[in-house]
Amino acid sequence: MEEFHKVRRLPPYVFEQVNRLKASARAAGADIIDLGMGNPDLPTPQSIVDKLCEAVQDPRTHRYSSSKGIPGLRRAQAAYYDRRFGVKLNPDTQVVATLGSKEGFANMAQAITAPGDVVLCPDPTYPIHAFGFIMSGGVIRSIPAKPDDHFIPALERGIRHSIPKPLALILNYPSNPTAHVASLDFYKDVVAFARKNEIIILSDLAYSEIYFDDTPPPSVLQVPGAIDVAVEFTSMSKTFSMPGWRMGFAVGNERLISALTRVKSYLDYGAFTPIQVAAAAALNGDGSDIAEVRNIYKHRRDVLVESFGRAGWEIPAPVATMFAWAPIPEKFRSLGSLEFSKLLIEHADVAVAPGIGFGEHGDDYIRVALVENEHRIRQAARSLKRFLATADEKLHNVIPLNVRG
Repeated sequence: MEEFHKVRRLPPYVFEQVNRLKASARAAGADIIDLGMGNPDLPTPQSIVDKLCEAVQDPRTHRYSSSKGIPGLRRAQAAYYDRRFGVKLNPDTQVVATLGSKEGFANMAQAITAPGDVVLCPDPTYPIHAFGFIMSGGVIRSIPAKPDDHFIPALERGIRHSIPKPLALILNYPSNPTAHVASLDFYKDVVAFARKNEIIILSDLAYSEIYFDDTPPPSVLQVPGAIDVAVEFTSMSKTFSMPGWRMGFAVGNERLISALTRVKSYLDYGAFTPIQVAAAAALNGDGSDIAEVRNIYKHRRDVLVESFGRAGWEIPAPVATMFAWAPIPEKFRSLGSLEFSKLLIEHADVAVAPGIGFGEHGDDYIRVALVENEHRIRQAARSLKRFLATADEKLHNVIPLNVRG
């Protein structure tokens, strides 16, 4: 039977191949160290859990909630933006709660995309950035992921060579998967470009609080006039170790927030009210929970870079996010990221995310998630060292003769 139209537009899910191999290895008794999915292993802070338990005792919270988020939660998010970025938001018209940033992106795509609309999207990037629009009938034009001097010229080419003119531009800094961080000056240039060319900016700021130097990543909304063209998405999943709670936000341009709110009103009744109450309490906290999470990821990053380096695999140290974006070792590069990821599961008991899953320009890389403790990261490094020591034998068995020459 022929696949449905929207399903046909989606490629095979690359990560599923790795997940199947990982599950098979575990079923056979292997102790797989999983550095693949960015699924935080840290517990949600106890104060947030306690607030949830308190709120759930009130039977009034068991009824349908508010699709756009309860007022107290939207006020808490607006207050956070004021404290953190110096950005003033109207919680009634410029803030909407989402079921995580992933749902927010997908429903924004539904809200604003007409069939054939062109969207400028980084490659590599988090899959929903592209596929939310593809599922909504849009067309993706790839642009570089790195926020450097080549970025604006790439946008200019995108304007010149796209018919129709691009509808929107997607930004993601700190970036998943590359861990690139943008400066406020970079955002100023992009906002000026978007205003001049009447293009919407959709900024994914999910990793704004996971940074490892003294300069917190900025928000695009800090740029004067950005509110005229931009919406920004944030998530509590990584910041507060709340991935399963599915709580995020879209904030910014009133017209775009209104469109997203209207679409959501047809699709959901919002997160369970006690979750929203607990999320508001987290946002209104003193920041100590965020600082602790940040510190743990920083230590893990340092252990990863040091131990993998000693094992023979140099990993560039990310300055933000909970990921390292690592070039595949030279002798394995011809395999591509998917086959290399399979090799690591089969011969090193280590799972990673193949870079090809984030776009064709990611195929020389793999993404390593800091979701295991320091002991397990060192254990992974020891396994990698043994694997790399026998790499020539492994390559002989994997690479076809006609490739080996």
